[in-house]
Amino acid sequence: MRYYIISGEASGDLHGSNLMKALLLEDVNADFRFWGGDLMQEIGGTLVKHYKDLAFMGFLEVVMNLRTIAKNLAFCKKDIEAYNPDAILFIDYPGFNLRIAKWAKQKNYRTHYYISPQIWAWKENRIKAIKNDVDEMYVILPFEKTFYEDKHNFPVHFVGHPLIDAIAGRIQVDEFEFRTKNGLSNKPIIALLPGSRKQEITKILSIMLSLVDSYKDYQFVIAGAPGQDYDFYKQFIKKTNIHFISNKTYDLLSVSTAALVTSGTATLETALFKVPQVVCYKGGWLSYQIGKRLVNLDYISLVNLILEKEAVTELIQNDFNTKRLKRELDIILDSYVRTKFFINYYDLEKKLGGKGASAKTAKLIYDSLNTLTD
Repeated sequence: MRYYIISGEASGDLHGSNLMKALLLEDVNADFRFWGGDLMQEIGGTLVKHYKDLAFMGFLEVVMNLRTIAKNLAFCKKDIEAYNPDAILFIDYPGFNLRIAKWAKQKNYRTHYYISPQIWAWKENRIKAIKNDVDEMYVILPFEKTFYEDKHNFPVHFVGHPLIDAIAGRIQVDEFEFRTKNGLSNKPIIALLPGSRKQEITKILSIMLSLVDSYKDYQFVIAGAPGQDYDFYKQFIKKTNIHFISNKTYDLLSVSTAALVTSGTATLETALFKVPQVVCYKGGWLSYQIGKRLVNLDYISLVNLILEKEAVTELIQNDFNTKRLKRELDIILDSYVRTKFFINYYDLEKKLGGKGASAKTAKLIYDSLNTLTD
């Protein structure tokens, strides 16, 4: 069968690639055309647009790029019609994907949505579009199934979180070899995950690095994001105990003692590697003011949202400063506090439903399409 897949971010590229692998096990004749990234391209098929050319962060940046977004939407529709897929698979990226889903449903394409838009956080009114335009929804967070089915009477499939598979399936790193190859000493590592987009990296990384002189017995390692070159990061690297490693975030987390992490999927990844963390967020003033009036959540990190308590400290906007960050880093380096982290992380993994998200989703998609052709 022919699958047209649309993902618009680095995380979507990861989950899309694993879904493609799983679909190939179900459907040996699967043919893919997709918007994604390098990981999806490694699986095969045709890459139409790379996610690094699609990601616009914040309200102002979206407004400034409305013309480009409109062109991408028009191009996507023409490309889908030319390919004529058996199904369109949407992966998160709701601002774009829900617009395509509406058009696709009108054109009688089968629409499958993997990784729900976070309408439980904001823009809950999108539920109407989802109920109208999405044939099957596959959710990855346990509370999402309750949200959709109990609150909005829309049946969905809870498949578990694909990060568990991505992490479980990785090759274990040899710590000595990893440190040697990347020029790291034997000092404990504090991993810095400042996000994936230039705007957020610029706002967040400089504050993270302001702690360096206070921790001589540690080394700080920046996790370079996919799609961002070292030339961008080197402006921030001005101390000898600051290191940079690109596209090896999982290897880095597996040998880290603690982490400072920008809010997003990385908070969950860090937790699944059992690394104590401080969650950081700082946006543009206007975007933040608008966002906090629209978002109705007690927490911003997935770890706390899933556990329904403050298991990890969140430093947001003005609270994200050198003094407060140092205080919180000191806390998570304490051995007693670290034990509490590990207990909470164990509970988190149980709530996420275990392994097999990609395989479950692929089977549900393939069986659904086969039912239609029988």
